[in-house]
Order: sequence, then C-alpha cells, then structure tokens
Amino acid sequence: MEGYLLDLDGTVYRGERLIPGADRAIAELKARGRRIVFLSNKPLHSRRDYAEKLTRLGIPTREEDVINSSYVLARYLARRAPGAKVFAIGEEPLLAELRRASLILTENPEEIEYVIAAFDRTFTYRKLNIAFQALRRGAHFLATNPDRTCPVEDGEIPDAAGVIAALEATTGREVEVVVGKPSRYMVEAALEVLSLPANRCAMVGDRLETDVVMAKENGLVAILTLSGVSSRGDFTAARIQPDYVIESVAELPALDERMRG
Repeated sequence: MEGYLLDLDGTVYRGERLIPGADRAIAELKARGRRIVFLSNKPLHSRRDYAEKLTRLGIPTREEDVINSSYVLARYLARRAPGAKVFAIGEEPLLAELRRASLILTENPEEIEYVIAAFDRTFTYRKLNIAFQALRRGAHFLATNPDRTCPVEDGEIPDAAGVIAALEATTGREVEVVVGKPSRYMVEAALEVLSLPANRCAMVGDRLETDVVMAKENGLVAILTLSGVSSRGDFTAARIQPDYVIESVAELPALDERMRG
C-alpha cells in the first residue's frame, strides 16, 4: 500500500479522545512514505476544523488532507449544477461549504432545485416542511451521508439516516444520491488528494456498511478496525467481508509491513 484513507470517528478518535497509539501509528506510516488522507461522513465541521482537531490531538494535519461529506457534496453539485438553488437540512459548516462552492441557499420551496439531507442537531419541523414542499414540487433529493448513528465518547447519537427517513416517509420520494461513504464520490475526492490509483490504497474504518463496503466496491483494500461501531460478531456474519481486521489503528504499521511482505 502506498496510500491510506483513514476514517476519523471511531477509527482515529472518539469524541475528543484519541484512540491509543493512533498518533504514533500515523507518524510511522508517514515516515515510511505512505500518503494519508482523513475521511469523515460527518458534516458538522469544516475541513479546517478537522485538521485543527487532529493537530491538537497530536497528528499534524493540513486542511487539504481532510475530506468530509460536506465538501464532497458541494464539489458534486458545483460540477453538475453550478449556481443551483439549494435547501439543506444541516448545520452552518455544511451551509458555508455550499456557499463557498457558489451555490445559492434559499428557503423558498418554489425556487429550490436541490434538497440536501444531512446530520443536523438543529432539525426542526420548519426545516422538514420546507424540504417536504420543495420535494413535492420536484426538487432533486440528495444527502451527505447514510449513517444511522455517530459514535461519541459515551456511545452513539442519531445521524443523517433519520433525516433522510423523515423525508422519504413523508414525501414518498427516495434519496437520489448520497455522496458520503460508501459512495464512489468520496473515493474519487480522496484519490485526487493522494494522487494514487485505488489499487495502491487501503481504506481503514470502523463501519462495515460504509468503510468496508466503499473499499470493496471501489477497488481499495478494506481494513476494519474494532475500535468503533462494528464488532467481531458483526463482520463474521456480514455479506461483504473486510480484507483485514485489526483491533485499532495502532496495529496499522505492523499490518503495513505484512502486506508489503
């Protein structure tokens, strides 16, 4: 492997707590010349926020080395519908990313061309109704990520799947595109940063249904870490199996050596 795509929540850290040994493992991989990009489906923070957090936790990181679902969604829309009028059920970092991509934010259902469902801790009936009315009028239906829950220090909290489900249940529409893991759009953005082909990279993450599925469907080596959501019992019964399983990212340098051998 020449490049690693590293999930963040549940893989590199949980909340504000670094997974033990993650900083040393990542430093060792970089010393060996491996290229690393960090991925997150969470649209609650900007790429700069993630880079600053990683740096604060002992993993020096540049903004351009972080890819999250907000960035990928804004990138997707800016390329396919530049200047489109959008309404996002999401928090300010997502809205800021859309503005930076020169997309037009509006709450008028008659103008909205794209409705975006995201992880939103400020989700209200008002937001639901605006999106509902726009979708009933024919707006496109996109989402940042499909995650049911997000791991935090003391467990899990509801994620974007709840917002998607609310819109699907009330409108009878199905989400058209989800840009976060396990989609190819996330892989494309990450490989662009790494400047490597998929077959020379590995995806390391704690979720079977996003991290492992994305790797297997897009030609990357799939490495499941048991430090987050998925357990050993989960993957033994899973339809799509990881190529390797490690207890935590701290074991990655040793696995890197084995794969090269």
